[in-house]
Amino acid sequence: MARPVTAVPLGARGCVEFAATAARARQATTDPQSPTMPSHPPRIAIIGGGPGGLYAAALLKRRDPAREVTVWERNAPDDTFGFGVVLSDETLGGIEHADPVVYEALQQHFIRWDDIDIVHRGTRHTSGGHGFAALGRKRLLEILHARCHDLGVDLRFRTEAPPDLAETHDLVIAADGVNSSTREAHRQTFRPQITTHRCRYIWLAADFAFEAFRFEIAETEHGVMQLHGYPYAPDASTVIVEMREEVWRAAGFAELDTQGSLDRCAKIFTDALGGRPLRSNNSAWTTFRTVVNAHWSHGNTVLLGDAAHTAHFSIGSGTKLAVEDALALAACLEEQPDLPTALQAYEDERKPVVASTQRAARASLEWFEDLGRYLDQPPRQFAFNLLTRSRRVTHDNLRLRDAHFTGAVEREFGCPPGTPPMFTPFRLRGLTLRNRVVVSPMDMYSATDGLPGDFHLVHLGARALGGAGLVMTEMVCVSEEGRITPGCTGLYNGKQAEGWKRITDFVHTQAPGTAIGVQLGHSGRKGSTKLMWEGMDEPLPDGNWPLVAASALPYKPANQTPRELTRAQLTDLREQFTAAAWRAARAGFDLLELHCAHGYLLSGFLSPLTNQRTDAYGGTLAKRLRFPLEVFDAIRGVWPDERPMTVRISATDWAEGGTTAEDAVEIARAFAAHGADAIDVSTGQVVAEERPEFGRSYQTPFADRIRHETGIPVIAVGAISSWDDVNSLILAGRTDLCALARPHLYDPHWTLHAAAEQGYDGPGVVWPDPYRAGSRRPQTGRTDAPKPRLTLGT
Repeated sequence: MARPVTAVPLGARGCVEFAATAARARQATTDPQSPTMPSHPPRIAIIGGGPGGLYAAALLKRRDPAREVTVWERNAPDDTFGFGVVLSDETLGGIEHADPVVYEALQQHFIRWDDIDIVHRGTRHTSGGHGFAALGRKRLLEILHARCHDLGVDLRFRTEAPPDLAETHDLVIAADGVNSSTREAHRQTFRPQITTHRCRYIWLAADFAFEAFRFEIAETEHGVMQLHGYPYAPDASTVIVEMREEVWRAAGFAELDTQGSLDRCAKIFTDALGGRPLRSNNSAWTTFRTVVNAHWSHGNTVLLGDAAHTAHFSIGSGTKLAVEDALALAACLEEQPDLPTALQAYEDERKPVVASTQRAARASLEWFEDLGRYLDQPPRQFAFNLLTRSRRVTHDNLRLRDAHFTGAVEREFGCPPGTPPMFTPFRLRGLTLRNRVVVSPMDMYSATDGLPGDFHLVHLGARALGGAGLVMTEMVCVSEEGRITPGCTGLYNGKQAEGWKRITDFVHTQAPGTAIGVQLGHSGRKGSTKLMWEGMDEPLPDGNWPLVAASALPYKPANQTPRELTRAQLTDLREQFTAAAWRAARAGFDLLELHCAHGYLLSGFLSPLTNQRTDAYGGTLAKRLRFPLEVFDAIRGVWPDERPMTVRISATDWAEGGTTAEDAVEIARAFAAHGADAIDVSTGQVVAEERPEFGRSYQTPFADRIRHETGIPVIAVGAISSWDDVNSLILAGRTDLCALARPHLYDPHWTLHAAAEQGYDGPGVVWPDPYRAGSRRPQTGRTDAPKPRLTLGT
């Protein structure tokens, strides 16, 4: 049962993230010997009287009362949008260190709660231990107004900022929000990138306090709608209603006035509201826009808060980020010898933190945009998926917060007692993998004449002994001309097949229970290049071989231009793939993966950027799929029926005009219709001018989409590095298997160590008998000092 909401003082718990900044900011506000800029008391102008601008004004004025700090705010003091503000413990810790007066005033008004309720199809699931604190936005502004007034800050309400502030002041802080006129005036320097998203939302309030942070899903005749609600006072809650643009229009909200929208939303979410009405505060439907700036300062003008960056409200970060900006800016101004250096230090400090938050916010935003894809998940898995949507809350983190809830999700998923999700089995056709970990294909460039040797035996054998359910070879080339480099392995002759059989025999005898798969491919236009460590994708200085591809387009200007494949050559290539698959079967591989990703030959047919053919193998997606599907069918015809086949694809080219996520779904459907057992979902590496959006688990959303829109099992890959990530992705239903590359280069026994670190010992991972003595984590030092047993009197 959810605990009741109470208004209690909030201590500064868990302040690690901002301890350094907070300490610096506090020193900046108490140490009169800290350097100042310039030598005379500076004039500081702040455009925008929101929390970030006001807090910056208070910090800077407190540091040096001689400073002339002026805030221009075009609205009245009590004008504000929205209702409640959520602040994290880390942010509050920073405020406490930098300005105890503000902190003490805030904590008198905080509402605190721990639970999150997820209501879906009439069932409520509650997860505890999260720790939230909120107060009314108007109350927050009142506290900051009072603090600025006490310190002598000049607050000018209902006043537009003069256009020449940069000329009349030493420093201009632009805290003028998402629609910043300052940012637009210097667009060429700040170089903003503004992305408008797909949902409409409206900020409202209800005159009662929710017992928890509440997410409620409504499936209406027009589509899916969701409510985000949380308390901000003992008798009031923020209510945000959100839905896709097309749902908003179909439901008629575009034709309703504000009161009509209030009434309609209250009716749709009457159960959540207990039949109570909703109220507005100049509320209007809008779409969220993500703001990113290449630079944050221009001369003596610097951006702060939403003017510099925005992050979706579903992770409650707007005010939090603005306050943290103010703390960092105040500290940097005191630490650095001059203004340009201080502004650059501020940007260097804050940009990585903001970028990380924006990635999490983007993941959360897109999860809610695509909410409809998850509605049919089992109820507890749906709740777990929602809670972990941003990837900041993970399986292990949630287990620590609420072991009861996480245990219920695991039981619903089918985890035996004490078994982490990653150590549950998974079946592909006639092959049962004992766990969900895959050693991803990694080119080693260490073969001679395509022959796998001792290096490959040790490399793949070590990773098979390391506990993964499936170990994949590098891309094994189907012809000598199909190699990427002279060091690539092949399966185009019998001697190579014998070399591979030596490796599969070792895996099957020395690491029983571990499967080994082969990835077959052809380099296409990306062949005849140097070894990776000599110059990745650079052409060989000599000894080159002719290249072929879907179209006569070089990968880079310096690379060789391939010949466009003729019909007769397509037939020859198909036979080369078939012959290699036949050899792979005889070599004893358990699974075969067809490489249709990363710009190699078959990938080159799929992408419109690399396939410009005008015959039956180019043009529409169906035509571009034709040759890869012919190759797949030919391989499936010789590959043993009980052994599974997977296909690796690039789900996006990360380039304009290339393969899209929508295309990837159709590509996956096509291969599944031809008998593919799973899709290995990678991205990019198709064109040199790509612009990937890197980040933790950054390719997983593409796998997630394919899995839920097609029902096809998927393998997620790309910046998955921890066992906690693997458990989270599997349990949330975003993937079926996780392929890890670099972690297995760092630690060949990554899976065994993951089991040891989680205290797992079961059929999902088996330590080889010679290694069993090392199945416990080594001791690092004694931590069990004797505890006091007696209290002696004096």
